[in-house]
Amino acid sequence: MQPARSRSARSAQRGFAFVVICAIAAGGIFSGCQRSAEPRPAAEAAAGQAVVSPSSAPGIPRLVDLGAGKCIPCKMMAPILDELKEEYAGSLDVVFIDVWEDSSAGEKYGIETIPTQIFYGPDGKELFRHVGFIAKEEILAKWEELGFPLEKTLADAPSADAADAAG
Repeated sequence: MQPARSRSARSAQRGFAFVVICAIAAGGIFSGCQRSAEPRPAAEAAAGQAVVSPSSAPGIPRLVDLGAGKCIPCKMMAPILDELKEEYAGSLDVVFIDVWEDSSAGEKYGIETIPTQIFYGPDGKELFRHVGFIAKEEILAKWEELGFPLEKTLADAPSADAADAAG
C-alpha cells in the first residue's frame, strides 16, 4: 500500500501541470500552431508534387500566403502582405487565402500549418515554401535568392515635386 500524498505535494503537481499547459499554449500562439518552424522546399510540398498556381498577373512571380483572419501570426503577416502588394505592384503578385473560410484551399495547397507562404515563379511553378511568420526583409531576400530581385513601383519613388520642395 502506498502512503497517501500530502495536500502540498498534490497542489505542487497541479501547479506544475498548469505551468506546462500554459507553456505549450503560448508556444502554439507564437509559432503559428506549427509542427515545424523549418522552411519546406518546394520538392516536399503537397506530397512531393508542386502545385501550379497561375498568376493573376502573367509574367511576374507570385506570393501566396495561406492563413486565417483569427490566427495571431497570420494577423502579423497582414500588414507585410499589404506593403508588398502596394510597393511591388506590377513586379509581384501577392495573394492571401483564408483557409478557415475556404477549407478546400488548405487541401489544394497541401497546407498542414498556418501561416504558410508559397513562392511561385512567373511560370506558376512552386519555387519555395515557408511555414510560420516571415519578415518582409526575409521575403525580399528569398525572392532575390530565387533569382527574382524585386523593384519597387514608381509610385513609391520620391516624386519630382517632393525633391524640389526638399531642395
